[in-house]
Amino acid sequence: QVQLVESGGGLVQAGGSLRVSCAASGRTFSSYAMGWFRQAPGKEREFVAAISWSGDSTYYADSVKGRFTISRDNAKSTAYLQMNSLKPEDTAVYYCALRRGRFEIATTDVASFGAWGQGTQVTVSS
Repeated sequence: QVQLVESGGGLVQAGGSLRVSCAASGRTFSSYAMGWFRQAPGKEREFVAAISWSGDSTYYADSVKGRFTISRDNAKSTAYLQMNSLKPEDTAVYYCALRRGRFEIATTDVASFGAWGQGTQVTVSS
């Protein structure tokens, strides 16, 4: 059973930066693509970014492209989301997730992710 634990959220002013982390345990982390999603109050969970199991390929939602960077350190079983130039509309709970199936390609489809962390709150003030 895999466990994912996010950390690094907080309160930041618009234009600022935050890095959230996702530490995995209980499964061979390096064999699985990873994704970051977010959910704002009253809204559905939405895709933010994804990274292949090797780290060679990354994907971003249009709303964060050029501002956010996803990365992973397989030796540490940890994924990261560096968020720059934050906007108030980035305010949400951010979740990391593990793709279903080993060595599958990364995807933006939330249904393709089978293990989720508990989430970390990111609040951007204007």
